[in-house]
Amino acid sequence: MKRLKLSLSAILFLLAIAPLFPASARDTWTSVRSKNFYLVGNASDSDVRKVATRLEQFRDVFLRLFTQAQLNSTTPTTVIVFKSDSSFKPFKPGPNIAGYFQAGPDVNYIALTTEQTGANDPFNVIFHEYVHLLINDSVGSVPLWFNEGLAEYYSTFDISDDRKVMLGKVISNHVLLLREQRVLPLRTLFAVDRRSPYYNERQKQGIFYAESWAVVHYLIQGNNGQRLPKLNDFFNLIASHVPTEEAFKRAFGISYEDFEKELKKYLQNNVFQSTVVTFPNKLTFDTDMQSAPVSEAEAQAYLGDLLLHSNRTDAETYLQKALQLDPQLAMAHASLGLLRVRQGRFNEATQSLQRAVAANSPNYLAHYYYAEALSREGMSEGGLVSSYPPETLATMQAELKRAIELAPGFPGSYELLAFVQMVSGENLDDSISLLKHAIQLAPGRQGLALMLGEVYMHKQDYKSARQWLEPLANSASDEQLRGHALSLLNTIKTIEQASQQQSANDSESTGVAGAPALRHRGAGEQGTTPEQNQSPHGFENGVRQKRAGESQARGHLIRIDCSQQAVTFMFKLSDGRTLKLQSSSPNSLELITYTQEGHGEMTCGAINPPRLARVSYLAATGAHAQADGEVTAIEFIPADFPQ
Repeated sequence: MKRLKLSLSAILFLLAIAPLFPASARDTWTSVRSKNFYLVGNASDSDVRKVATRLEQFRDVFLRLFTQAQLNSTTPTTVIVFKSDSSFKPFKPGPNIAGYFQAGPDVNYIALTTEQTGANDPFNVIFHEYVHLLINDSVGSVPLWFNEGLAEYYSTFDISDDRKVMLGKVISNHVLLLREQRVLPLRTLFAVDRRSPYYNERQKQGIFYAESWAVVHYLIQGNNGQRLPKLNDFFNLIASHVPTEEAFKRAFGISYEDFEKELKKYLQNNVFQSTVVTFPNKLTFDTDMQSAPVSEAEAQAYLGDLLLHSNRTDAETYLQKALQLDPQLAMAHASLGLLRVRQGRFNEATQSLQRAVAANSPNYLAHYYYAEALSREGMSEGGLVSSYPPETLATMQAELKRAIELAPGFPGSYELLAFVQMVSGENLDDSISLLKHAIQLAPGRQGLALMLGEVYMHKQDYKSARQWLEPLANSASDEQLRGHALSLLNTIKTIEQASQQQSANDSESTGVAGAPALRHRGAGEQGTTPEQNQSPHGFENGVRQKRAGESQARGHLIRIDCSQQAVTFMFKLSDGRTLKLQSSSPNSLELITYTQEGHGEMTCGAINPPRLARVSYLAATGAHAQADGEVTAIEFIPADFPQ
């Protein structure tokens, strides 16, 4: 064997050129933009296009079922396509997952691998969740059994030759469970909501999902598909806030009881048919797709943003790596800024987002995130904000208008712009227009309607407020939102009934220009005598009862701040926390006393000495709340008042 000798200069030369030849080549990343999806992946361009095609095919076929409903999602969906299970592994939420769907208010993510491992089909869960996305954004308050049953039915979607679609394939786990367990009575199934044990407890979830799938399967496949055309009618009636049982009977022409008999026979026969639909033309979308290379820095930024929206703590590692590779990369600065907002590091957030928008990026989310960061910078730890400096307000408005210009179909920009204008007390008419447009884009987002009702209340247009709040009070899917809407409606009713009497009270001086006088009522008022209300201790029969959707707290009222827009009450709780509650209609606020002190008026400013009270309120919903909630009643109590 010959020994190879290298001179010192040769060794130094080899060391110098070594970085030009890495041990392993980096992945090649590519992007594909289809009509409704944006895909990024280290898989081959052809494989990424296949994923895009399958997603577009599913969306097209599903929407054909609800031709009248105009289902859509205004939130963009980004798909990360990994070439192998090993490259996907660091980003999986669990070891046995081939793909997942992560919904978000600003962007949705789908992540999957094209490498098939085991029997898991990554598209099953993706199709299931995408059905939810389309329904929730477009309608919102859909019966849970229908939402989950439809998602399960379409999760088995399969297509061959780009034109033969199979729908209604049997889900063996559901069939097995329906054989082994006693099915729920139909009224029990239809009454399940998000608080129910059948939705939340693992041992009970299975039968709920299985039976929901069976009901939808029977509605579509049973009786030779005779009820299939009526699904549109049922869906539209639900979207019009018709009660579920009435909508069911009107759409399908059958009562719950008679349908339950049919369903039992269907399950006993144990025959679940599927349907093959052959389209005359192939469902191809490849000609509408555009491919482009993705830099290593951009790839790291997408991976970091995926982890950020999956609430992973390692998101920053990828975002920082992206900025090391490209310090000017706007999308990485935008995502890092959003991460800093979530961490409460607002100064750093605004610095990152300023760099993102300074790059003149067409990424509308950079402008939206920047405005979001500024809107939160002045908030307290409890998420409270009472005003914005003029220069901050102007910047937020400019950034949100730029975001709307870049992406007029994104409702979040309209919502945030309406909110910051509400805080400023300016342009309420413009806020109404913004919210109405956002609702047109995403009618299923019921928080938009609640916010619109509150804006109308600020304008004292109670008729318009009622039109938006009543549907929420009757059928909102979220209990807290439903309770908030109901309380606001009660406030409107009280104001309208007492409008003539209020004019006299409003003229009384409070020491603050334009602020209303706040008056107590005793526990014996409202049509009963003190003797009828009082127990030996005076606390039982006449005590105000907690109402649906309300929260309660006990503490000392320490301050009342008054403005043209609202009256704000500050309570110091026993654990040291400060509770900040607002009332946009203080004349309708219930002020009750169970003591001999405090009858008459209260004025704005510090309360000295602080007054012990039990306060009832509707907890704030949404990320932009100005206070902890809307106060509905304040009860001044003695120290020995029962807990």
